[in-house]
Amino acid sequence: MTLREITAVVGGALHDAPPNLTVIAPVVFDSRRVEPGGMFVALPGERVDGHDYAAQAVEAGAVAVLASRPVGVPAVVVGDVPAAYGRLARAVVDRLPLTTVIGVTGSVGKTSTKDILAQVLPAFGPTVANRASNNNELGLPYTVTRATADTRYLVLEMGARGIGHVAYLTHLAPPKVSVVTRVGHAHLGEFGSVENIAQAKGEIVEALPDAADGGLAVLNADDELVTAMASRTAARVVRYGIERPADVRAEDVSVDELGRARFRLVHDGQSAEVRLRLYGLHQASNALAAATVVLGLGHPIDAVADALSLAEAVSPGRMQVTTRPDGVTVINDAYNAAPDAMRAALRALRSMTGDGRRAVAVLGEMAELGDHASEVHREIGQQVAEIGAGWLVAIGGTDAEQYAAGAAGTGTAVDRAANVAEAWELLRTGLRPGDVVLVKAANSAGLLALADRLIEEPGAVTA
Repeated sequence: MTLREITAVVGGALHDAPPNLTVIAPVVFDSRRVEPGGMFVALPGERVDGHDYAAQAVEAGAVAVLASRPVGVPAVVVGDVPAAYGRLARAVVDRLPLTTVIGVTGSVGKTSTKDILAQVLPAFGPTVANRASNNNELGLPYTVTRATADTRYLVLEMGARGIGHVAYLTHLAPPKVSVVTRVGHAHLGEFGSVENIAQAKGEIVEALPDAADGGLAVLNADDELVTAMASRTAARVVRYGIERPADVRAEDVSVDELGRARFRLVHDGQSAEVRLRLYGLHQASNALAAATVVLGLGHPIDAVADALSLAEAVSPGRMQVTTRPDGVTVINDAYNAAPDAMRAALRALRSMTGDGRRAVAVLGEMAELGDHASEVHREIGQQVAEIGAGWLVAIGGTDAEQYAAGAAGTGTAVDRAANVAEAWELLRTGLRPGDVVLVKAANSAGLLALADRLIEEPGAVTA
């Protein structure tokens, strides 16, 4: 797009640049990601102002800057930079009539499902998907502007912290296919109730075209709140499930000695075997969601199963498994933690210690649970004991105390750490060869750094 076109789309004014300059690379909001021919979005912030990096971005190859004021280099100046970024994303999507937009949301599993789709769909056409969790009003436009005229599938994870958030994202990139994985307790403190969470997540199916225009809603049959979303769309509805009747099913589900799921993928009278490289039984449901999308797009079941079986963990801190030279296995799932995801990770820890290895749960506090925080943290502490973990290291303040209280008086040894530094000292001296260590917490707890430190020994091998 030329700067003239971009200026018209976002309702801005062009400064210090000829209007025929053309942007041919992604539009980014991190100056370190600028590519030659791209554009830089200068976001104002409390501590860092993107406008201060405008000249640096242009030196790195940006054609121009999207800014709220003139910056002395080529710029499109607007009143509201994030809103203009969104309008630009919508303009890009509208220029991609041959691209199928696939929206993915849910309280649990949306990032993993998106990552699986990003690895399966390239077998059937050029695919662009969010990197890591870039799933908000900034990450989605960034992902959209990475698409080109050759992109056949554009996979967009869509997050929400309130009612209306997903609806806004679907306005920026209207989906042809929508996936809802599960309604859980993530951000319960912000939403107020699980019913409000379901209301917000269901906005993604309300944005679909009807069945006659190719709209497809992929819903989890094992979650009643998700299944009920069928009434909110005129699109074709395809349900997937393991526990309940569904159009696409995973049958004979089991896990191997490393906790990797295997199952028989069943759809429309056909079946194919899937052996995942992903860790944790819960990944079977995520893989099934991805398979349902691809099958719903008309691709053959054998090819879908083959592609599923090659998918790996790609987003940092999402069930990444590393084995150290001393035989300690570290499960880095520290990117985020909602109650349902925490329970799934603990089940995965149990399945990976079936050969008598000691299970070690290193847990930081979960966030945004409101009045439910104490109760939920105590329940998770109880589950740590129920899976037979040999050691719990609870990191943080009041809520971490509830982890410890839940596991108290059981066969699980419990230690408290006020912060990551204290936890590191406990683990450095307390881990034994052969231990399997789960590291999980809300991103704000900072346990990603702890997980990295645990696996930094020379010779560690990532599975």
